[in-house]
Amino acid sequence: MQAQGKVHKYGDNVDTDVIIPARYLNTSSHAELAAHCMEDIDADFVKTVKDGEIMVAGKNFGCGSSREHAPIAIKASGISCVIASTFARIFYRNALNIGLAILECDEAANDIQDGDEVKVDFDTGVITNVTTGKTYQAQPFPPFIQNIITSGGLLNSIKDRL
Repeated sequence: MQAQGKVHKYGDNVDTDVIIPARYLNTSSHAELAAHCMEDIDADFVKTVKDGEIMVAGKNFGCGSSREHAPIAIKASGISCVIASTFARIFYRNALNIGLAILECDEAANDIQDGDEVKVDFDTGVITNVTTGKTYQAQPFPPFIQNIITSGGLLNSIKDRL
């Protein structure tokens, strides 16, 4: 399982309120959530993001409220993977539950720049900055997590097993 795309880079402590502002939480439409993803921190994000691209951030990404809307908005916007130094634990769990690939790798999160082209191999955990040629090692996903992601989320992976 792999992902490759241009990077959208953010800093530390990006909270769920800027990932998807509370004023949009009255919808369950994934497309509507995607249309407002990151708008309070990066008004151009929804205009420039393309399917398969990668989000990179610093420490404590997804802190704040436990809203599942945040990883849904990111995934629905087309982002294939989020790489961060660290994730807020509830965001981490919510992201996996909805099938959004996320990797913790401090060195990659610090080195990779906005606009770089990055490739991620989820089987090995290797992150390659195609722009610079530098590689980084993240913890690879165990097979059961890979299954959740490729199935599109926890509920879909359970349905697939039944």
